[in-house]
Amino acid sequence: MRIGLSPRGASRLIARILVGALAAAAPVAAQAAPQDRYYERSFVLAANQRCGLFQPQVSAALNAAAWQARGAALRAGANERELSETARRARARAASTPCDSGDLKLVGGRVQHAFAGWSRTARMTFPGDRSDWVANRGAYARPTWRLMQQSSVGASPVRLGVVGGMDRADVMTAVVSWHGRPRPTGARIVLRDAAVAPQPWLARDLPPEVQRKAVWASSVVAAETGLLPEGREAGQAWRFPAAAADAIGRLDPREAVAVEFVFRDGSVARSVFEAGDFAAGRAFLAMGPV
Repeated sequence: MRIGLSPRGASRLIARILVGALAAAAPVAAQAAPQDRYYERSFVLAANQRCGLFQPQVSAALNAAAWQARGAALRAGANERELSETARRARARAASTPCDSGDLKLVGGRVQHAFAGWSRTARMTFPGDRSDWVANRGAYARPTWRLMQQSSVGASPVRLGVVGGMDRADVMTAVVSWHGRPRPTGARIVLRDAAVAPQPWLARDLPPEVQRKAVWASSVVAAETGLLPEGREAGQAWRFPAAAADAIGRLDPREAVAVEFVFRDGSVARSVFEAGDFAAGRAFLAMGPV
């Protein structure tokens, strides 16, 4: 971490890297080490919270960048304890920087300028180790995928993510188009239970059953055509409470999340997803529709 730099040097470094990240509208992946990038974004977010540097859309963009940086740092080998300490140091630096300092004005001006182009970005892909989250801020009258990752159960494609529209609240949803199977009677999202197992499970599959929790779908409807995988004419849309999205957002990006479909005979079909930068994708959507 570059916490040994002078305040002026630190803030100029922050401005330079943030401008590059925002202007390119690209995933976190540049010159600075991942934990440095997390420190820099955490500093600017803390300064914004204290001093009101940015409008809400810019704040949402910075929040997305911070979540991306967190994911990159975890993939690079950092752990939650180290990142918590990094964020604490960044907040302490922000707390000691006067709101009327020229350095913060420099940061604010450069980020605002860079954001002018990024605010018009409608789509963004958040790459993972094995699967990507694809975010879409486009304004559509019909329900559409706002954030989505694809997987399957055998020959049956499954999509998981956030569905929304101009006049509809965003809802965590799993859409499945069954191939040669009876329809399930229930669906649940299964993931690590942080209250039982606080450490990430990085074995590329679900943790042992005693360390899991399940969030059951609250309803099921016929899937809108625009939500179906290409080439599919029908499917089910299973809707989940907001707690499911919140739980996925708190996972280490390398952890697995599963959607399990339960059938009348007691059998279960499982589709596995990667937590990835789900939280960063949600923060991107918080910028509002384009």
